[in-house]
Amino acid sequence: MSDPAYNRREIYSWASYDFANSAFATTILAVIFNKYFALKIAQGAQGVDFLGMHFHGAAFFTFTVSVSLALSAILAPILGAIADYSRAKKKMLVFFWLVGVVFTGLLYFTHEGTYLRAAFFFILANIGFAAGNVFYNAFLPEICREEQLGWVSGLGWAVGYLGGGLLLLINLIMLQFPFLLGLSPGYFTVQDCFLSAALWWLFFALPTMIWVKEKASPRQAPRSGPRENYLAIGFRRLYETGKQVGQFRQLGRFLMAYFCYNEGVETVIIMASIFGAEIVGFKDQELILFFLFIQATAFGGALVFGKLAEAWGNKQAITLSLVVWMLITVWAFSLGFCGSLKKEFWALGFLAGLVLGGSQSASRALQGQLTPPKASAEFFGFFGVIGKFSAIFGPLIYGLTIQLTGSLRWGILSIGILFVSGFLLLKRVDVAEGRKERERVEGAGFL
Repeated sequence: MSDPAYNRREIYSWASYDFANSAFATTILAVIFNKYFALKIAQGAQGVDFLGMHFHGAAFFTFTVSVSLALSAILAPILGAIADYSRAKKKMLVFFWLVGVVFTGLLYFTHEGTYLRAAFFFILANIGFAAGNVFYNAFLPEICREEQLGWVSGLGWAVGYLGGGLLLLINLIMLQFPFLLGLSPGYFTVQDCFLSAALWWLFFALPTMIWVKEKASPRQAPRSGPRENYLAIGFRRLYETGKQVGQFRQLGRFLMAYFCYNEGVETVIIMASIFGAEIVGFKDQELILFFLFIQATAFGGALVFGKLAEAWGNKQAITLSLVVWMLITVWAFSLGFCGSLKKEFWALGFLAGLVLGGSQSASRALQGQLTPPKASAEFFGFFGVIGKFSAIFGPLIYGLTIQLTGSLRWGILSIGILFVSGFLLLKRVDVAEGRKERERVEGAGFL
């Protein structure tokens, strides 16, 4: 790379943060801690008492997730304004990185019955994870040329999957095969896995903190008083971008569909290990293997759906994936009708892996088709913020269903409603008309 402003060391150092914080996404959010919180800390079906009410352990965890996502969503526009109007991105990234690392590490001190402590630590750790990503993503246009954005962004995703998968493999060795490390059986506990996620995040993010430099000059914030301005600017920009998005009817329809079915996908990711442990009877090591299997299947599924999207179109590929997701929720509800819970759950994992990466990649591609290029950064930022707000509701619906029925099976079936809603809304999207809308608005010079 000849341009001295963009060097490979800085690009790879930037991507290392994805490698680092994916440990939190896998070990804490998706596989080990979430299950431990719901079934041990919050005592599963026995449940816990909070604010004069009794909660099923899984419901209490989903409500905790929703609270952390709500706080992250409120912070997102303000943090976005700080990223754009100050030269403090690096400082803010360091701050939220350390918040995430410290409170993930403090999860080591959680055990059965400490549900309020665990909820507090988890909420702050998840805020550190989500808010840190705001500033991490904001560095992307500064570290590479415009024509490299796709490659560099893809590099981050790729090393992120690699980092999360590697730590899961290490956690499997810790819990099931400690003799490979010269240690006796039972030497490690799940709390050691939580600590490993914090240390992984801390150590592998160091290249980002050392070698990624702030280049953009701060923009002049309008009005007076930076604290007032960042709050006002953040939500004003969200409102103004929302008005611009309103000019694109088909894009608006797609967003409504996407926010429904993506809620279902994200909730399945968060709750799958809890369902696998309580309903199927998977042990920690089986769950880790299960998620490693899903990640490998998702890689192949993304390639398959990429070819399907190329041949059929992105909308048709997404539609197929939603049919599979609906089948998965119905099958999960009636799991065991073939006689083997574990074998059926592995089959469900295979199906979920096939459509996991495919539905998300085809969605991003369709969104790009309907989004005007001149406003792509602004619109995608808007989608991200609204997505954070919408992400509150999937875990909330799941938790409320569990709370009312006492059953994780009914909880997973309730998520099927999100897939059905997304399917029906997606049918109303006219991609050809959406392209015309984009061309009309751009041609008129409104953007």
